[in-house]
Amino acid sequence: MLKSLLAAAACALLAQSAVAQSYPAKPVRIVVPFPAGGTTDIVARLVGTELQKMWGQPVVIENRGGAGGNIGTDVVAKSPADGYTLLMGTVGTHAINLPLYTQGGGKLPYDPIKDFAPITLVAAVPNVMVVPASLPVNSVKEFIALAKSKPGQLNMASSGNGTSIHLSGELFKSLTKTFMVHLPYRGSAPALQDLIAGNTQVMFDNLPSALPHIRSGRLKALAVTSLERAPALPNVPTIEEAAGLKGFNATSWFGLLAPAGTPREIVAKVHQDVAKVLSAPEMRERFLGQGAAPVGNTPEQFAAFIRSEIDKWTQVVKFSGAKID
Repeated sequence: MLKSLLAAAACALLAQSAVAQSYPAKPVRIVVPFPAGGTTDIVARLVGTELQKMWGQPVVIENRGGAGGNIGTDVVAKSPADGYTLLMGTVGTHAINLPLYTQGGGKLPYDPIKDFAPITLVAAVPNVMVVPASLPVNSVKEFIALAKSKPGQLNMASSGNGTSIHLSGELFKSLTKTFMVHLPYRGSAPALQDLIAGNTQVMFDNLPSALPHIRSGRLKALAVTSLERAPALPNVPTIEEAAGLKGFNATSWFGLLAPAGTPREIVAKVHQDVAKVLSAPEMRERFLGQGAAPVGNTPEQFAAFIRSEIDKWTQVVKFSGAKID
């Protein structure tokens, strides 16, 4: 009996190894749980393009937006664990949404820990506080004064409930004792278009998706939400510097995950190949030029990072009083 069990285990290991060696043998789908044009989409396409060259197989980016990223994330959670459906997860889908949706008695359709196999943290980015070029303010202090003079009359756009873009704004409102109406959109791209048009007055967007509009002059960058200034915008202060909000820190991240149960050999291969993509000098320059810092850590490090982020954002959600509108 023991020999039979050992033989079966050995066969299983050999089979998994063979699967990993032949992977990918067909197109790979990376689900982006937000519409095209936002930072999650930008990061996924940068990585997907290079993986397609490396693998010799199509890497298809599929945008499945809605419900603060929950819809697309749930699609991956319930997909076959064979490595052919991956998720570009975010701080929203895997850290913020858990406390945000459950504190009011709700429930996520997926478990951010149990339903996924973390592969690697791809990139980290600061958020940036942006306003339309037409808005008559040029600093965070001027914006706070305007918001206090018009309580409830200014609109704050976000890429959806539960995103770091949403929570950055809620934390700002809480600390500055201002009130703005939160308008969640189905992704950064449509939210930015309404902001540029002046239909909303402020957004705490991920830097990569806002950066082209800042450089074109259609948006004004008042501050970044990280503890340090962003290399892509060296002259833009942090919110702590601009408004004296000590320790203000609300940054975003993006990472690849697979459905739970995906063979470890496949997870290891994808991690190895993505890390190779991110370490290439030209790719690092492209990420940094977009305002993002490439990472590429191990699956174990990424798993520990997700757990720490859930703890961190649970406290932020409680402190800010954020809720699903």
